[in-house]
Amino acid sequence: MNNSTKIIVAIDGFSSSGKSTMARRLASAVGYRYIDSGAMYRAVALYALESGLVDVAGNVDVPGLVAALPQINVDFEPQPDGMQHTLLNGRDVESEIRQLRVSDVVSPVAAIPEVRHRLTAIQQQFGKERGIVMDGRDIGTTVFPDAELKIYVDASAQTRAQRRFMELVEKGSSVTYAEVLANVMHRDSIDCNRAESPLRRAGDAISLDNSEMTIEEQDAWLIDKFNGVIESLSKS
Repeated sequence: MNNSTKIIVAIDGFSSSGKSTMARRLASAVGYRYIDSGAMYRAVALYALESGLVDVAGNVDVPGLVAALPQINVDFEPQPDGMQHTLLNGRDVESEIRQLRVSDVVSPVAAIPEVRHRLTAIQQQFGKERGIVMDGRDIGTTVFPDAELKIYVDASAQTRAQRRFMELVEKGSSVTYAEVLANVMHRDSIDCNRAESPLRRAGDAISLDNSEMTIEEQDAWLIDKFNGVIESLSKS
C-alpha cells in the first residue's frame, strides 16, 4: 500500500467522552468524511418521541418502532463551515437531537436489535469508499471490525457530565449538572449491558483516557496514531 491509501478510523467510547470532537477534527485535518453514528441513533429516538413510540421515561413501543423503521431515513448534509447536520427524512434536526429529552431516551432506542441492524447497514454503506472517521459505541467491534485504526476513549462520568453540562448551558438549555450526570450514568449502564452490540473495547483498539487532556493534546495524540498507521501500511 502507499500513502494515498484511505483507511477507516473507528472511535468508540462512552457518551460525552469527547470522541465526536476528536473524530470530527481528525477527519477535517486529513480530508476524510466524518460520520457521527450517535447522531443517527438520536435521529431515530427523535422520530420515536415525535411519533409517540417512546415516552419520556424511555419506555419504547418496540413493535411500533420496528414497523416504522423502513420509513425512517437518516443522512447528513455538509455545512459551509465544514460541519455537517443530521437529516431525518430530509429535515434538519441537528439542534433537536442534542436536547436532553432525546438524550434521555436514545439508549433504550439504540438497544433494540432491529434499530441497530438497520443503522449498522447504513453505516457500512458510508464506509464502502473508505476514507472515513466514524465514532460511536460499536464501530470497532461490530460496524467495522477490520478498521485499520481503532480508538477507545474514556473519561470519568463526572468529567463527561461536566463537559456535557457546559455544552448544554452554552446552547441555552436550562438543565442542572445533577440531571446531566444522572443521564450520563444511566446511558453508561444501558450501553454496557445491552444484549445487542454492547459498548466494549475492541481487542486491537488503542485506549485513551482524556480526562486531563486539552482538545489540542487530543488532536496531536490522534494524528500521531493516524500517521503511524498510514506509514506502516505504506511499507507493506
